[in-house]
Amino acid sequence: MTILAPWPADLAVRRLFLKDMIVDAYIGVFPHEHGVTQRVRINVSFGVDDSRDLTEGVDDLSRTVSYETAVLTIRRLATETHTQLVETLAERIAIEVMKDRRVRVVRISVEKLDIFSDLDSVGVEIERWAME
Repeated sequence: MTILAPWPADLAVRRLFLKDMIVDAYIGVFPHEHGVTQRVRINVSFGVDDSRDLTEGVDDLSRTVSYETAVLTIRRLATETHTQLVETLAERIAIEVMKDRRVRVVRISVEKLDIFSDLDSVGVEIERWAME
């Protein structure tokens, strides 16, 4: 389970998340990792601007980001081409999620699951902020 530090209290965002997505990804540096897939777990949290008056448009789709779009993007990035590093996959996901101008901050973890028999996973976590 991925635990991330809280975002600053003065940042008015709604936190959306994709939790424990398992993807068979083309990933790895070593020759035996090329041409085969490996299970990775991906977690994504993104903060969407929530500074508007909460009494207006609470049930308005324009105030959020599509989960489906994010899921489909992550699946495509993990499977369309071979990526050597989990760090690179995390960065690619961040770039794509941040293309939606409503996203102010994104946190991503990418974990390889079947690397060591005595570990649940190995991986990376990144956080990226939108530039004003």
